[in-house]
Order: sequence, then C-alpha cells, then structure tokens
Amino acid sequence: MTIVITAFERSPDGGKGLARDTRVRWTLEEAGLPYEVRLLSFEAMKAPAHLGAHPFGQIPTYEEGDLVLFETGAIVFHIAEHHAGLFPDEANARARAIAWMFAALNTVEPPILELVTAKLLEADKPWREERLPLVEERIRNRLRQLSVRLAGADWLDGAFSAGDLMMVSVLLRLKTSGMLDEFPNLAAYVARGEARPAYQRAFAAQWAINADKPSGG
Repeated sequence: MTIVITAFERSPDGGKGLARDTRVRWTLEEAGLPYEVRLLSFEAMKAPAHLGAHPFGQIPTYEEGDLVLFETGAIVFHIAEHHAGLFPDEANARARAIAWMFAALNTVEPPILELVTAKLLEADKPWREERLPLVEERIRNRLRQLSVRLAGADWLDGAFSAGDLMMVSVLLRLKTSGMLDEFPNLAAYVARGEARPAYQRAFAAQWAINADKPSGG
C-alpha cells in the first residue's frame, strides 16, 4: 500500500525543516519506506476533505490503505512500531525510547513553542518584553536537564531511536535562537541528527518544494 502524507504547499519556514511533516519524512526515510506527498494550501487545510483526516486542520496526515492518522507523535510511533530500526528490540529499551518521544513532545517542546509565539505572534503586546525572559529561562531549565542526561553520549539511550528523532526535531527550533550554543553537547547532538543520511533526504525533499518559492505573502 502506498503511504501518502500531507505537507504545506508553501511552508511558513520557507523549507528550513521546521514544519512537522519533516519529522514524518525523516521517520519514513530511516525506515526505508517510499511515500508520496500531497501538498495543501492553507485554504485546503481548512476544507472538509482535509478536516476529515485532521480535525484541527493542520499537517501532516498519514494515509496507508484504510488507516488515516494525524499528530506527528502518533505517526512516528506507528511507523517505528511496524518497521525495524527505530525502536530497540529489547523490551525495556523500547519502552525507554517511547518515553523519550513523549518527553520531547510533552516536556521539552511546549516552552519552545511558547518562545515562537512570543517572538512572532506577540511582538506588539505591551507585556512581551517581560514575558520573553521568563519563557527563555523555562527553556534553559529544560536544556540544562537534558544536557546533564545526555552527558557525553551520542544518543539519549544507547543507539539512535525514534526518541532521538523526535527530540532532535524539537530542538531544531532553537538553532537560530543561539540557546543551543550554551550547551555544546546538545548542539553536537542536534548536529549528529542533522548529519544522518535519512534526515538529509527528508530535509532535501521539503526544501525542494519551497526553495524556488518566495517567502512571505
């Protein structure tokens, strides 16, 4: 059965790999699975046809035969569960990889998304300058904790897993902020993720859609 995912017709980040379909593309590339991409405009994302697949009108979605999924965590989990290479074979190690997936999405990503909101959507608010340092400190607290846990290891729990894929995907949002540079082992960790051939293929696929299109608008 052909796997079909949805993605932005024109990504808000200009194809820099921050749109969430990149996480799914990377997972599919790690698993060696072919897939097709259905590009959607912002208007099409709110149309009934897409809302039937994603009730919140976002991307990506994942279609495989009769199965339709939304939410990147659920999609990545499904792929990793059914294809070798993204979860360890040993049961306890597999459970820990899943825990790291949840940690990336539920513990590390929320304050990072708060920072994105504060910078992009709240720039004109009178309380923005007071709020921004508080958000940044919450992020730094999580980064300090993660840095201690990673220590000098290449990956979070032995070999690379879907937990690392999700964590690196989340941390990539901080690259332009300079905050990762305060934690050299985390910056190196993200760089290792970006250097993986599967990530490179996923990034190139998204970049190819956006590179020749003007930003903004």
